[in-house]
Amino acid sequence: MPLSVLDLSPVSEGNTVGETLRNTLDLARAAERLGYHRYWLAEHHNMPGIASSATVVLIGHVADATERIRVGSGGIMLPNHAPLVVAEQFGTLEAFHPGRIDLGIGRAPGTDQRTALALRGPGGLSAENFPEHLQELIGYFAHSEARGVNAVVAEGNQPPVWLLGSSGFSAQLAGRLGLPFSFAHHFAAENTIPAVQLYRENFRPGVLDEPYVMLGVSVVAAETDERARFLAGPSGLTFLSLRRGRPIALPTPEEAAEYPYTEMDRAFLAERFGSSIVGSPETVQKGLEQLLADTGANELMVTTMVHGHADRVRSYELLAALKS
Repeated sequence: MPLSVLDLSPVSEGNTVGETLRNTLDLARAAERLGYHRYWLAEHHNMPGIASSATVVLIGHVADATERIRVGSGGIMLPNHAPLVVAEQFGTLEAFHPGRIDLGIGRAPGTDQRTALALRGPGGLSAENFPEHLQELIGYFAHSEARGVNAVVAEGNQPPVWLLGSSGFSAQLAGRLGLPFSFAHHFAAENTIPAVQLYRENFRPGVLDEPYVMLGVSVVAAETDERARFLAGPSGLTFLSLRRGRPIALPTPEEAAEYPYTEMDRAFLAERFGSSIVGSPETVQKGLEQLLADTGANELMVTTMVHGHADRVRSYELLAALKS
């Protein structure tokens, strides 16, 4: 079963954005060397701990830095962009890197509402019209005299289109359109099985003849369970800070371990990160096997948010070794 990588380009405390982006290129090369199938970048904005906001630019650099691995978006948040622009951008990427680009599309803002307004402008695009905008986007990859507006660089350069989701809406839409579906299990685990069922129940042959499900899953692997739990600590503290309206860069594991969590904090983190798979290679393998047994997913896309770049690369190395 294919394993892939979802990279948010995490900005660790003490690192610059430039260092973070160079780490992304290094991890992409490592992922290709280790046999991962895809390398996707995620669109998020106004978050001190995430450097992948200029997602299309980053996809181009990652594709240039690698040779075989598929590179794409996980995802582009369509309400933030005019469909014509997205078609032109991804048509250009596909023309430069034929057969290696994926276009993953989501309908969430990828940020807070104030930032979404700054991205879209007053009276801008809305998620309410997502199905229509998606069809418009896909339409630009073919020439149309009747339409009168064409994305010249996109014509004949259509990458595979995926729908991303964390609820049932995109699951049903992906099924009805016969598209592959990627579900955000890493932050919406309670909806995973219902959404996957909705996708399969609504699936009609279209782009695909059969349903194809990829799950985003948070994994931290280390030599021991204790070490992995220590490395995973910063993700929890980062999320707590974001929830309180004070987003931060990814703290050190020492800082996360020393933080004075309340009982409410601990309960919230246990619920929020209950779907994360954290531990030694043996523990991780058991967790992934159980997830696959529960969902029947066709592919897993792994995100690993740890402070140290070497620890992040090592986690992916340990995970890749489970396949061999």
